[in-house]
Amino acid sequence: MILEHADIRIDPAKAADFEVAIKHGLSSVIAKAQGYCGHKVNRSIESPGRYILTIFWATLEDHTVGFRQSPAFAEWRAIVGPFFAQPPTVEHLELVCQAG
Repeated sequence: MILEHADIRIDPAKAADFEVAIKHGLSSVIAKAQGYCGHKVNRSIESPGRYILTIFWATLEDHTVGFRQSPAFAEWRAIVGPFFAQPPTVEHLELVCQAG
């Protein structure tokens, strides 16, 4: 399992609209991608307008090749991209340990 970790910054005044858009984009586009295994979205308490999106992928290539190089990526960016104050910082992570 690979975790895609995206640090997203938006205008805090547009938070309600962004939250509707990201939920729509995740359910209508991302969730249909090959290798998609789930997601979570967290909103920062200390930094208004900051969100951390984590998408769980079966393999790194499911995200970097299968999704990022497909027409679905453009569809996803059309839904959430207009809210970005700057390009998101995206990293891929592997689980080392977990409890609970």
